[in-house]
Amino acid sequence: MIKTKILSPDRVRRITGSFAFIEHCFLRDGFWDSLTHHELLLYLFLILAADRNGVSYYSYDKIYSLLRIPVDEYLNARNALIDKDLIAFDGYFFQVLSLPEKPVNQPLRLLKSKQQMEKYDPATICNLIGQSLKGD
Repeated sequence: MIKTKILSPDRVRRITGSFAFIEHCFLRDGFWDSLTHHELLLYLFLILAADRNGVSYYSYDKIYSLLRIPVDEYLNARNALIDKDLIAFDGYFFQVLSLPEKPVNQPLRLLKSKQQMEKYDPATICNLIGQSLKGD
């Protein structure tokens, strides 16, 4: 066992008001590794914004502006956290859920068809939107 010591006794963290916590198994059991950068950023934000039941409400525009990520990246991260069973969302409220038994790792999806490109490839989607706005 590693013996630890307090490095700055005058700066020991204390819970004095509302609180947020992350279970140690989030790191130890591989949940951290299962998230992309934006998923992790959104998950940590929702933990900080949540009440003691894990429930919070922030509008999507407030969240992605605070996180400084584009709306499409926010949507991808939100949907991935739902798919990974880490959060619930009803359109208005978020709830950070208790951790599932093990992390849900999404398999790498290779895009092979035109339909898959139009649904999942950001460059293709951007091009389609641009074309539709030009009236081509």
